[in-house]
Amino acid sequence: MTALAASLASACSPLSLFATLTPKDPARREARGLAYGEGERRRLDVYAPPVSGTAPTALFFYGGSWDSGRREDYGWVGRALAAQGFVTVVPDYRLFPQVRFPDFVEDCAAAARWTVDNIARHGGDPSRLVLVGHSAGAYNAAMLALDRRWLGKAGVAGSPVRAFAGLSGPYDFLPLDGPVTRRTFGEATDLEATQPTRFATAAAPPAFLATGDADTTVRPRNTRKLAAGLREAGVRVEERHYAGLNHADTVLALSRPLRGKAPLLAEMTDFLKSAL
Repeated sequence: MTALAASLASACSPLSLFATLTPKDPARREARGLAYGEGERRRLDVYAPPVSGTAPTALFFYGGSWDSGRREDYGWVGRALAAQGFVTVVPDYRLFPQVRFPDFVEDCAAAARWTVDNIARHGGDPSRLVLVGHSAGAYNAAMLALDRRWLGKAGVAGSPVRAFAGLSGPYDFLPLDGPVTRRTFGEATDLEATQPTRFATAAAPPAFLATGDADTTVRPRNTRKLAAGLREAGVRVEERHYAGLNHADTVLALSRPLRGKAPLLAEMTDFLKSAL
């Protein structure tokens, strides 16, 4: 069996097939399967720009309704960001039904702690850290960027997050009126504290918030409300609503084959670089 056939045989979803077949950006996988905690769901991959030298660092969290996803299916995102000049970390994190809120946020905070402590040996600058996420991953990134207790509990000193980019994120979803949010957040003792919009304060880093106007999975009002709250607090915000893009499109538009659907990668990375 050829290597390609073996890869296709192991692919378990359309996204896995996409990750296997899509053309990749010119970047390298610097490290694979590094542990940032105990267990197989607490491992991460690192991607580096094609040119050596110290570079800013991006930590990317994928989505999947907090019950699915694996870092192997997002190597093309790691390479896309690396090709734009960021040493990029793509971690796994624990999922439902193994865990519920706040465990996956704590895992993401632990991945951030590993990044701050270790990324310099892979060519990344820990003092120039940006967080990027899509869908549930955008929620995770927003919670780390806006509610500083999570990074503090993980042992991250100071405020290393220089900017945050959220793609199609759920930031304001009370009351819990759907099966995904009820099972994931229903046991939280303080539901208001599960909402990123609650933490839209002047202490927040600059934010790039994007969505598609055809998104029926996470409605664009989430992006509008968080952007409005941050602006009201005096935080620099760039808000983008891309015509015709649905929920998946905002992450797929980072890939080489689908980049023509929207200038999302260029606009996002230009904003992040300007924040650094």
